[in-house]
Amino acid sequence: MNVGKTLFAQIMDFIPWTSFARIVDRHAGNAGVRKMTCAEQFRVLAFAQLTWRESLRDIEATLGANAGKLYGMGLRHRVRRSTLADANESRDWRIWSDVAALLIRRARKLYDGEDLGLDLNNTIYALDATTIDLCLSLFDWAPFRATKAAIKLHTLLDLRGSIPAFIHVSDGKMHDVKVLDILPIEAGAFYVMDRGYLDFARLYQMHQAGAFFVTRAKRGMDARRVYSVRTDRTTGVICDQRIMLNGFYSSKHYPEHLRRIRFKDPETGQTLVFLTNNTTLPPLTIAALYKSRWQVELFFKWIKQHLRIKKFFGTSENAVKTQIWCAVSVYVLIAIIRKELQLEASLYTLLQILSVSVFEKIPINKAFLDAGDITELDAHGNQLNLFNF
Repeated sequence: MNVGKTLFAQIMDFIPWTSFARIVDRHAGNAGVRKMTCAEQFRVLAFAQLTWRESLRDIEATLGANAGKLYGMGLRHRVRRSTLADANESRDWRIWSDVAALLIRRARKLYDGEDLGLDLNNTIYALDATTIDLCLSLFDWAPFRATKAAIKLHTLLDLRGSIPAFIHVSDGKMHDVKVLDILPIEAGAFYVMDRGYLDFARLYQMHQAGAFFVTRAKRGMDARRVYSVRTDRTTGVICDQRIMLNGFYSSKHYPEHLRRIRFKDPETGQTLVFLTNNTTLPPLTIAALYKSRWQVELFFKWIKQHLRIKKFFGTSENAVKTQIWCAVSVYVLIAIIRKELQLEASLYTLLQILSVSVFEKIPINKAFLDAGDITELDAHGNQLNLFNF
């Protein structure tokens, strides 16, 4: 790396700008632009994410105080909050979702060989959604309750590297299970979900597509046992059964056998009932697969704490989605840098360092060379409690 470049400029070098330009051209993102191009808008929003800026005025003041460094950041003009606000309002948010998708594909290739400790070669996804509360008077396009607005981030997380493979942003009223209608299904992959996604018609479509699912049964589910497999109760597996659904509609929606595993967690003493269409994996592996779902909960917690997606720079749907997709792009970009430079520090540590040193002129690999991993004390505190969802 050029020692004369700031850390921010070196980070931006990891963006595939040729592909970025093709995406912008496809959406005519720079049509009629005089001052702030899409590339400059992305740089400014990435700067805001990396340095934890809270508002347009905050961004303008911080960059204005470093006016002599703007050219090195790839900015031709001083950043005015009105110009940035107009760009966020008017430029199609799909530009940034396509940029994020480009980075996600690259990151998933890099993390493809990560070991999850489950002795499985299949791709494992965790599916869940998180809600971000908003003010109804300002965000009336995102209704949630009578006096509250909200948006939902429906996320399919590839557990290898905790990379979001699919994200859908909706208003707060959209039920979680409806995302299964638009979810891309990959044959042979495992989809781990909580019982909020228990819809037999949609799960049967997933089964017919050749994918596997692992979820939890709801209380009072009407089903009959077809046969049982011998189990070792000392491992916590109470029973491993093949079942058929009894309900009039549920039996039509899922007309084949399901596998039901009753498992008593030895650490909490809680009894859990799992449902899956996979009939070959050991029951303890199915339990371990469901327990791995906690990673998507930690992902939501992490991005809410360390990215700017709770306070927005604009109130329109386009501005909100622009900010969310740029935040996702920054998260994935740092994950790419961490892997390509073979850094041992966590994403949390990297972002902590970058937040106070983006203008430092030091090779990026040296900036993190002696970075001790900063531990988030409560990162895994709720792991065992996630069985309750």
